[in-house]
Amino acid sequence: MVSISLGDILGAQAQPPFGVVAGAGLIALALVGVNTTWRVVRNAITIAHEGGHAAAAVLTGRRLRGIRLHSDTSGLTIMKGKPTGIGMAVTLLAGYATPSLLGIGGAALLDRGHIRLLLWLTILLLVPILIMIRNFYGLLLILATGAAVFAVSWYATGPWQALFAYTGVWFLLIGGVRPVVEVQLHRRRGSGMRSDPDQLAGITRLPGGFWVFVFLLWTVGSVLAGAYLLDLLPETALPW
Repeated sequence: MVSISLGDILGAQAQPPFGVVAGAGLIALALVGVNTTWRVVRNAITIAHEGGHAAAAVLTGRRLRGIRLHSDTSGLTIMKGKPTGIGMAVTLLAGYATPSLLGIGGAALLDRGHIRLLLWLTILLLVPILIMIRNFYGLLLILATGAAVFAVSWYATGPWQALFAYTGVWFLLIGGVRPVVEVQLHRRRGSGMRSDPDQLAGITRLPGGFWVFVFLLWTVGSVLAGAYLLDLLPETALPW
């Protein structure tokens, strides 16, 4: 019978070889870059995106009504509050920013050897989203995601946990970029006028393209920061 103590979760594990870290990055890149796999794994980015909206809404005093996750990998955070102002702007900003932010946080934990802690924190973060889910597909998606992470954290050996955790962090970092590119493509085709960047444009009077650039700068910068934290990029290569 598998037994994991609090000390096992909070303690640091040996960092995997360079090949595992780099290989996890290549796996994540393939998952994001290949359309067939992206249509499936994009659901994880949507969970983070809508979770970011929800967390920002609560922190800025808005009334959160629920979260819906759809089979086409889109999502919707239902809230009540003033449709303008700093609170709404922060809530809109949080969506595209959150996957990369989680990726940086995960990379920082892995840099300190906290592989199991990262896995259990992932499960913990899914709990409030599960509570706020308001559709059946979203419920199944959160339960399946949580079950997969739990299975790895409870039953997998150390090397497999490391590969899973590093792949997940790389996926959040790399996967945070593609939705920004996609939303701009939708905007250029005229099918994304209710997107987060365009809603921000309506609030701030800065053009939607400006906010797309901000999101792109943040997500690409996060990939570089994550690569540095994971020891794949020398400090001299960073632009700051």
